[in-house]
Amino acid sequence: MKRIILYTVLLAAGVLLGWMLFGGISHAEIAHNQVAAKESNQMWTCSMHPQIMQSEPGNCPICGMELIPAQSSSDGLLANEFKLSKNAVALANIQTSIIGTGKVADKGITLSGKIEENEESNVVQVSYFSGRIEHLTINFTGEKVQKGQLLAYIYSPELYTAQQELLTAASLKKDQPLLYKAVRNKLKLWKLSESQINEIEATAEVLKNFPVYATVSGTISEKLVAEGDYVKQGQTILKMANLETVWANFDVYENQINAFKKGQEIRITTNVYPQKEFKAKVAFIDPILNTKTRTVKLRVVLDNKNNVFKPGMFVEGQITGISRDDKQRLMAPASAILWTGKRSVVYVKTNPEAPVFEMHEIILGTKIGEGYEILEGLNMGDEIVTNGTFTVDAAAQLRGKKSMMNKEKTQVFSGDKGQLDLEKTTSLDKENTSSRTKRLVVSKDFQQQLKTVFNDYIILKDALVKDDSEKTQKVSKILLEHLSTVDMKLLIDKEAHNQWMIIEKGIKRAAGNILITVNIKEQRMHFKKLSFELTNAIEVFSINEKVYRQFCPMADSNEGAYWLSKEEKVMNPYYGKAMLACGEVKQIIK
Repeated sequence: MKRIILYTVLLAAGVLLGWMLFGGISHAEIAHNQVAAKESNQMWTCSMHPQIMQSEPGNCPICGMELIPAQSSSDGLLANEFKLSKNAVALANIQTSIIGTGKVADKGITLSGKIEENEESNVVQVSYFSGRIEHLTINFTGEKVQKGQLLAYIYSPELYTAQQELLTAASLKKDQPLLYKAVRNKLKLWKLSESQINEIEATAEVLKNFPVYATVSGTISEKLVAEGDYVKQGQTILKMANLETVWANFDVYENQINAFKKGQEIRITTNVYPQKEFKAKVAFIDPILNTKTRTVKLRVVLDNKNNVFKPGMFVEGQITGISRDDKQRLMAPASAILWTGKRSVVYVKTNPEAPVFEMHEIILGTKIGEGYEILEGLNMGDEIVTNGTFTVDAAAQLRGKKSMMNKEKTQVFSGDKGQLDLEKTTSLDKENTSSRTKRLVVSKDFQQQLKTVFNDYIILKDALVKDDSEKTQKVSKILLEHLSTVDMKLLIDKEAHNQWMIIEKGIKRAAGNILITVNIKEQRMHFKKLSFELTNAIEVFSINEKVYRQFCPMADSNEGAYWLSKEEKVMNPYYGKAMLACGEVKQIIK
């Protein structure tokens, strides 16, 4: 009986203990807990580089920041979706907004253009007789010439003979009036004036070197001869432009053509007079589309009697009162859009409750104000990233998700420590570099001159790495000097010539801004622009050297910034000693 009581008590105690330990837990939950127990090791990540995952605390292998505990990953994400931590979103100041519709009627459209000579007013000065140029009084382009001004002295054997004929005919004019008249008319055909002919006849002196006077007024745009050159009758010796009126030529994109017509009023502004507007009307719209740029030229004739506009000057034109339909169109702010070649992309927040993002390719319409029409790729009510877009794109690239530079999902990081897989990065760049910029074939001499500028850039970059603002200034001056020696005449191809003119201006502006400031923070801001322009130059023209394009997501207030290097090792010019190793190789330009 005692044994039965003892067994009963032990059984009851076992049941009670089992209920206390496992009561209310399902078999599935027990199995989950067993798996969780095996994977209970806390993972650590970087707040600025969430792709870094390590099994123990330490420092980020990219930027050196202290790692923080990683949150448990979310399940159910689509192939190209990725999630950022709330901490990373806050640090990068990533902001989103829900897109809607807006009216595009009566909204202004801004066009970019350039001042050019009025071809209708261009004139040429020709030689009306053959001979050798003994002396030129006009020696450089840009000089203004008035009608009747002395231009040159020409020795002409046939004119010398004609003067002798005039003197002979003058002595016989009573007996041979028709001969005398014919000789005078012959000289008039060579544009000799009545006073010149009368002077030869009165002095009875034959001029060996005959003066040539301007038959028109204008500004010298091209000098085609030099002293000692032989010229033929009718040969052009000077080209002149009448700059009292000039053309402003604007580029109109293919999808904007129907919005414009002749006679529309346009307001023009320049960087020289930013607070002043010049009103004019559209005079001509080119009927032929440029197949390379997919644009047509819109022309405006400007009054330039006060010499306000200079050929080559960049201008902006604002056209209002666009006659279009009033229907609602989907609009997105310009800050949300990233461009790479022909592709335009935005990042959509796919989960309203969590920072989950996905890249969408879109098709843009007309730019109106600070936004763009969205023709395809988004729907009304989509929530898109409007601030910190580059940071989100960098996170997508680093996680191997679909991004601005990655059309397909590609793993960029690998290994338990999250180290950069350079081999895969190189493969990725091979696939995507060509879609960004078209490589043009140019001479080796031009490439060598460009390489000299690039070498100056590397020295400037190294000075920023060492936080040396004084040396940065000095090197920027040297870079500008070498840039001025790059010979555009080596670029025979018109497309290459036009590309270099645009890129050169950007390099000159960025380096010039570095030169005029001693504040290293401002120098680094302009260095970002310099890096962008020089990257374009190297991708378009090449310098026959491998170049590493590197990226720091924390630079420029977490907007991110690129720079170029000859070495694979990261030496951050945006932070210097403060965060020397922050960054990674994003592209290898071969």
